[in-house]
Amino acid sequence: MRRLLLLLQGLLILHQGLCFEFVIDGEWEDEVSHVRDHRERHKRAILTSEEQEDFEAIRGDDITVKSYKVESRITSRFAHTTVRSSVVNSGSKAQSIAFNVQVPKRAFISNFTMNVNGITFVGSVKEKTVARNLYAQARAKNKAAGIVRTNSQDLETFKTEVHVPPGSNIEFELHYQEMMLRRLGSYEHTLFLQPGRLVPQFQVDVYIFEPKGISMVETPNTLGEQFAELIQVTTTKDKSHIVFKPSLQQQKKCDNCTGSAIDGVFTVKYDVTRDSNAGELQVSDGHFVHFFAPSKLSPLPKNIVFVIDVSGSMWGVKMKQTVEAMKAIVDDLTIDDHFSIIDFNHNVRCWSEELVPASSIQIADAKKYIQSIKPSGGTNINEALMRAVQMLVRAANQGLIDPRSVSMIILVSDGDPTVGEIKLSTIQKNVKRVMREEFSLFSLGIGFDVDYDFLERIAMENRGMAQRIYANHDAAEQLRAFYSQVSSPLLTRVTVQFPEASVTDVTQNRFDKYFEGSELVVAGRVLPSVSDTLTSFTTASAARLDITLETETDMTELDAELAKQQHSFTGFAKQMWAYLTIKQLISERSLAPTAAKKRKITQRIMTLSLEHQFVTPLTALLVESDDATERLLADSPKDPKQGCCSGMSGGASFTGPSPSTIVYEPPPWVHVTTPSPPRSILKGPLEFSVSDKVHLVDNDPHFIIRLPGSNVDVCFNIDSKPGHILNLMSDNGTGVVVNGQLIGSKQVHKSKLRTYFGIISVYYQPDGVSVTVGTDYIRVTDGRNNHSFTWGATAEITQDGVRISIRKNSVATITINDNIQVMVLLHRVWKKHPFNVDFLGVYIPTENYYSPLVHGLIGQFNREPEVSVYDIHEGADPLKKEATMEVKGNKLLVTRGWQKDYRQDKKRGSNVYCWFIHNSGKGFIDGHYTNYIVPDLTSFPQML
Repeated sequence: MRRLLLLLQGLLILHQGLCFEFVIDGEWEDEVSHVRDHRERHKRAILTSEEQEDFEAIRGDDITVKSYKVESRITSRFAHTTVRSSVVNSGSKAQSIAFNVQVPKRAFISNFTMNVNGITFVGSVKEKTVARNLYAQARAKNKAAGIVRTNSQDLETFKTEVHVPPGSNIEFELHYQEMMLRRLGSYEHTLFLQPGRLVPQFQVDVYIFEPKGISMVETPNTLGEQFAELIQVTTTKDKSHIVFKPSLQQQKKCDNCTGSAIDGVFTVKYDVTRDSNAGELQVSDGHFVHFFAPSKLSPLPKNIVFVIDVSGSMWGVKMKQTVEAMKAIVDDLTIDDHFSIIDFNHNVRCWSEELVPASSIQIADAKKYIQSIKPSGGTNINEALMRAVQMLVRAANQGLIDPRSVSMIILVSDGDPTVGEIKLSTIQKNVKRVMREEFSLFSLGIGFDVDYDFLERIAMENRGMAQRIYANHDAAEQLRAFYSQVSSPLLTRVTVQFPEASVTDVTQNRFDKYFEGSELVVAGRVLPSVSDTLTSFTTASAARLDITLETETDMTELDAELAKQQHSFTGFAKQMWAYLTIKQLISERSLAPTAAKKRKITQRIMTLSLEHQFVTPLTALLVESDDATERLLADSPKDPKQGCCSGMSGGASFTGPSPSTIVYEPPPWVHVTTPSPPRSILKGPLEFSVSDKVHLVDNDPHFIIRLPGSNVDVCFNIDSKPGHILNLMSDNGTGVVVNGQLIGSKQVHKSKLRTYFGIISVYYQPDGVSVTVGTDYIRVTDGRNNHSFTWGATAEITQDGVRISIRKNSVATITINDNIQVMVLLHRVWKKHPFNVDFLGVYIPTENYYSPLVHGLIGQFNREPEVSVYDIHEGADPLKKEATMEVKGNKLLVTRGWQKDYRQDKKRGSNVYCWFIHNSGKGFIDGHYTNYIVPDLTSFPQML
């Protein structure tokens, strides 16, 4: 069971001469692996339950709590929380008054101050031995020390205890910082409110500032119905303020009660606005943070082996809840997934010796098997995991699984191994030895009997994560919620890179997997540069897609904006970088193969902890009076199982750091498996090009056909209706079709409803790949997978023979087999314009390689017709000459004019002089324009 608790227990004792002392002690211990008996584990579980039930923020027999205030400032997913309380000893005798705060385990305490009867103690983080030596000088003055430990999975407990005379006034103030984790599509900030009594001034304030905007804010009713209407939320585009300020009467359990009903978790959930899948890059105070949380991508197929503990200790509610959850989880599998089930006690059984497709028949059979499970016997974790890995290896070797699929083992257990190999370190090494780098292990520990530290280490070391499941009535829901976090892998082999000489000290930038609803975070220092912008490049693999995304940001804008915000956390980027770096170094330390390398990492952790004032396993919080004559020590406790630290349970996006974790530079003993993007990508923005010689259709809609053989450009309009889909190019020989759907202006203007192309579709039939470009999206589908991107970021997407290059808010170029290219130009208009709408232009190079079967409104002119223009004369408009054109056996009256090519200047365009053909191109195009109307965006027209 994991035991890294930042346990800050203090005894502040009033002696003659006003001598104070405050002692909090504990230390790091190296990893130990031994088997504890069931009685010790059972005792541990009971202690945890009692401690949770008895917890009070302020404890004392006869005291007055004047105020209890909590304030969190969340800026760009990084939270700085301050807890303040003012207390008076109202009794007639001296007594001990306790100040306790439950802190999320992933947070770092950064400061604590206390004022006792006018004497102020101010905290500072120091190297542990230095702090202890300074504190020892106070201990020499006949002072005592004390340590109290508590146990919890998600929380650490800060405890202080002050012994003061009657009438004393004490003020406490604690600060801690943490990064918000995104789970299932939102961030969740939790504050633990258990004052234990009525408080005249009780207030909670949460300030959120997200520069890109806030998409939603929720305050789930986790404190109870009576407080639901007391939580006030005020939200603007990029800020939100949540206030909870109940009066004394509103705090009461009942009208005549004297006890407080506030006893639970105050929760704020929110998410941010994302305008592209490329992520959000922020620069502040010389540091950058890159947030990556793409959506609207099709999930990758999964190969899952469920490994379920069915030993005797699972009897009762644990087994019942596990069976219920597993049946629901198996039901959630898709036909593209493969799976099997292994259940183990002292023996190991397989529902199927091989992975099988998740068909309805197999799922039904698996659910029957799960229902029949009866717990008994011992626990043979080692053999069960070995069998699971072997199953995945066989499936991969035999080519039974999609090479782009995600393979994982999900272990559900409630106890330590008792049969077979029982040494935890040996099991850990065995699993590491056989696991392939494309496999992940996820561990679920049920109850407090399980050695959670071991489950977490074995998961983190194998590109997964662990979670404790509390053995109560909603254990099944906890299991399902965990599975939901890993059930939709969207990307693999994610790498975030930056141009050379632009950044340094980058945190982990390679991730094995990205799951839907989570977030990957990369941070680092920005190097001095003459440029005002910073660019990132993210590469990843999706279902049949390879993706490169470019994000760019101004390096001065955010600091200017933060300076205007009253409640923002201005140092967020620097602190978040330190937070991530320390967390990842801690995880890296556990993988170091030698003591020398471990010491080197340890020194890095300590240096960063001191610089950024974080209480970590290497530092202590020394609290001393103004004249430095009275010293108090806050130290982190022993962690006998984890050794160094708690791993990366708070790491970004639940992908877990892979063996290719990079902090600063990759250590030589860490094997990097994910290739970097080509060096050419890292030197500058993605480049796109398209031929100068094009046929085009743009505006409402004007076609321009270039006929170099006759040295003539010909123009025509198509006067069709909104909703009609026109075929622009179709080639049955290459299997390519380009269609465009018309949209109308907002209203009739000058007796005419103007039409534009609002959607362009490029369909490549041999691969079944369709690229649909709208004014707000670019979608790539292949019949089974659907991926959606926005115009908000520069990107390059490749699927089979189709490549899509997107230039941010400008142009999308679709290239098929390097032979056929279609460029789609985006036109944005003023949103409040009374008539105009956003629309698209299409530019198709004349040099494309088609088959002889090519046709369409534009495609037919790949075979250039003979054109003759004569009898040029003045027209009704003196600025526009008229003439006669002979083409395709027809004599047409044409008018000299000009249309626009918007490739170089999207606002004004450049003039293209051409002969205009009236009546929707009649006589110039084959047949009538209505012959080019098709029923669907991917339809080929009937041959003319």
